[in-house]
Amino acid sequence: MENRSANSNTGDGRGPSISIAATATAVPPYALTRDEVKTYLQRVFSLEPARLNAMMAVIDNSQVRQRFCIQPVDYIIEPRPLTQISVEYGEHAVQLGRQVAQDCLTRAGMQATDIDMIITVSCTGVMIPSLDAHLIHMMGFRPNVRRMPFTELGCAAGAMALGRAADYLKAHPGGNVLIISVELPSLTFQRKDSSQANLISSILFGDGAAAVIVSGKEVRGPKILVSETYTFPNSLYAMGFDLRDSGFHILLDKEVPEMIGGKIRGLVEGFLERNGRKREDIKGWILHPGGARLLANIESALGLCKCDTKPSWDILGNVGNLSSATILFILQEWLEKRPLQDGEYALAAAFGPGFSAEFLLLQWA
Repeated sequence: MENRSANSNTGDGRGPSISIAATATAVPPYALTRDEVKTYLQRVFSLEPARLNAMMAVIDNSQVRQRFCIQPVDYIIEPRPLTQISVEYGEHAVQLGRQVAQDCLTRAGMQATDIDMIITVSCTGVMIPSLDAHLIHMMGFRPNVRRMPFTELGCAAGAMALGRAADYLKAHPGGNVLIISVELPSLTFQRKDSSQANLISSILFGDGAAAVIVSGKEVRGPKILVSETYTFPNSLYAMGFDLRDSGFHILLDKEVPEMIGGKIRGLVEGFLERNGRKREDIKGWILHPGGARLLANIESALGLCKCDTKPSWDILGNVGNLSSATILFILQEWLEKRPLQDGEYALAAAFGPGFSAEFLLLQWA
């Protein structure tokens, strides 16, 4: 089994209390249904009949019923220079980021001045200064608030942000960390790219934002006990973006679901064993779905059924894959619709470029 990662800590509950105080999510106003995806896929890409039929089947099997976009689909499919795309990313990232940040603060009963660190997460655009700097000036955060922007961790970044927030609070007990994830994959759409990765991306990914406040104070919410990162050997090819003159071109290897499915049981069992828990102790499975095949492979490897992972399927179906924000949407789904009993354990897992997996052990309180 793999060696224990450097950022692992014991999951016995000792040490400072670090809890999830509040969550918030938001999607933009333009819905994109499964039927619309079929219509526009045929209109935009010149595919041979056999391949087109195969892609129609992929859409039907994707389990994604609808997604949301920052702009109407007729605008999204038109080519635009990277300069324009970057402007659009900045405008909408600030708008959605501010919305979920304020909502999360309100839910937690906090003010902007109560936050000691802001972690911003996104992989679908670039802003320098980063999103957190814009929000500090707009929302009244303290000038000495710590800043940690994540830009290159993809779908794993929401889970990694939770882990890094907990690490900060172990070193700074009693503080509060605000995580803001904004992902706008519609801005990475490439009309002239008929690669399988781009077509799959066009079917799966949606725009959205999420925020979480992680607190080192005594608050009622799931405790983050421990986190670990595992980077798969020889896996740089598996996932990422290639930045060209026309913008972001997604890299997505077709074997990713099998790569994860083949290792996930050993990784999960090792993570739990190192932290004094067993598979049977886990009552909540907060899993980033990626796509339907990936989630099904994880279920098969871990001996789970759809009833165990329903929040993951629901989020995938209702808003699609939101990259780093997905795991935070699923976390909120568990908090609001499937809360565990006090003392019960949950495992959160997400996967992204590197190729890496991030695991967290949570305990409801």
